[in-house]
Amino acid sequence: MTTALTDLDAPGLLAAASEAQRESRLADVRQLEVLSAWAAIHSSDPTEGPDGQVARRTGNVLRQVGGDGTPGVQDFCLGEIAWARGASATSTQNALADVLDLEHRLPLTWAVCRRGECEVWVARKVARMSRQLSRDRVGLVDRAISRMIASEGAGRVLAVAEAKVIEADTELHEERREEERRRRYVGLGRTDEHGLRTLIARLEAGDAAAVDAVVHRVAEIIAPRHPEAHPDEMRAIAFGWLARPAELFALLLEHAEPEGESEAESAPADEESAERREALARALAFPADLLNALRSLDLRPLRPKAVLHVHLHEAALHAGDGVVRVEGLGPVTLGRLAELLRHYDVKVQPVKDLSGRVRYTAYEHPESLRDQVHLVNVGDYWPYATSTSRRVDLDHPTPYDHGDEGRDPPPDQTGPHNSGPLGRRHHRWKTHAGFRSRQCGAGRYVWLSPNGLGFLVDHTGTHPIHPEEARMIFEAPPGVDIYVA
Repeated sequence: MTTALTDLDAPGLLAAASEAQRESRLADVRQLEVLSAWAAIHSSDPTEGPDGQVARRTGNVLRQVGGDGTPGVQDFCLGEIAWARGASATSTQNALADVLDLEHRLPLTWAVCRRGECEVWVARKVARMSRQLSRDRVGLVDRAISRMIASEGAGRVLAVAEAKVIEADTELHEERREEERRRRYVGLGRTDEHGLRTLIARLEAGDAAAVDAVVHRVAEIIAPRHPEAHPDEMRAIAFGWLARPAELFALLLEHAEPEGESEAESAPADEESAERREALARALAFPADLLNALRSLDLRPLRPKAVLHVHLHEAALHAGDGVVRVEGLGPVTLGRLAELLRHYDVKVQPVKDLSGRVRYTAYEHPESLRDQVHLVNVGDYWPYATSTSRRVDLDHPTPYDHGDEGRDPPPDQTGPHNSGPLGRRHHRWKTHAGFRSRQCGAGRYVWLSPNGLGFLVDHTGTHPIHPEEARMIFEAPPGVDIYVA
């Protein structure tokens, strides 16, 4: 640690941290610019000119390491620059491909990087995600990402990038999806000295979710039989029941829940041929009379139940095969969503009115309010947070007043006017580490750090603001929301 840093107070160190972060980003940009300049002086075709025959024999050809529209680079030049960087040729080629894509295919995003306003690794990942797109289609990704990469967390930026890549060329996306489907597999590892074995599967997301739902249900049923098992161990035990379908069927039938309301339920398997049923009966040693009895049973009470949250804009419907976001699965096309739901009984719940102003005196947030707060905020409201999960705490930005002896809590403290989702660690920091927040509009929050850093978080992302502006918003009378020009 330098002497200059040890002489700084807390606000000075915070300012130094911000400056160091910007310098680090600019240093990353500088590394990529050096690679780009190196490629520029090695961009001529080595197979042309008087030494062309020699070059052709030795293999020094012009390669296009980036996407469509990027210049080529001589293959032999990569090794030397990799040495100079102290890196492998593969990582150097990957970095070179990324910077060429940013310069020639994503210029708006690259301009944000060069100003030191965003993390370069996020921009590089967007370049890799969009590399398969043609040059005339990648602009859709560039325009969307350049508007948000400086103000949103990495997770949210990459989620939007994934959706925009699909939207830019849905036909290409479907071709690539079919290629990946042909790479599905189930693999078994070796049995270890403890008699345990690892099973790995790569399968359709919908099938994986269905298997997970069955495992979760079995774990709930058998939990009383294994009081000492931790949750992960319990799920492993439940997964083993899938290998015993007769016992599994009896277990699920014994504990079948009555038909209840759900938004999506799995349908029974397609009707199998008689030969397939006979082969299955032999494999499982099912008596014929039991199989006949099973055929007559109504299996609907055994269907795993799930709630599917789908986010879409009306423009996606007009686009024909637009892109929608499914919580837990990510962005998919409308055609893929229809395929996902084809074998399910679907019940569509009414659209929630997010303008509702319900208020509660109790400290706890009811489920209806929790759902409304998530739909408005779509994730953690901590500055630059990346999580969009529903598995968060619901915080009172203005701390809840529990009252005291002889005094009841003030009314109407809990509601969409004073609620924000926070991850557990962020919630702990806000509660115990001196961070302050106030809700100043629907989905709009102001923050002050212990040493006076100010941020505004809203539907457009996270924005640093002057501490005095943050304090002005904080000190406004209750019910008054200030918007600084």
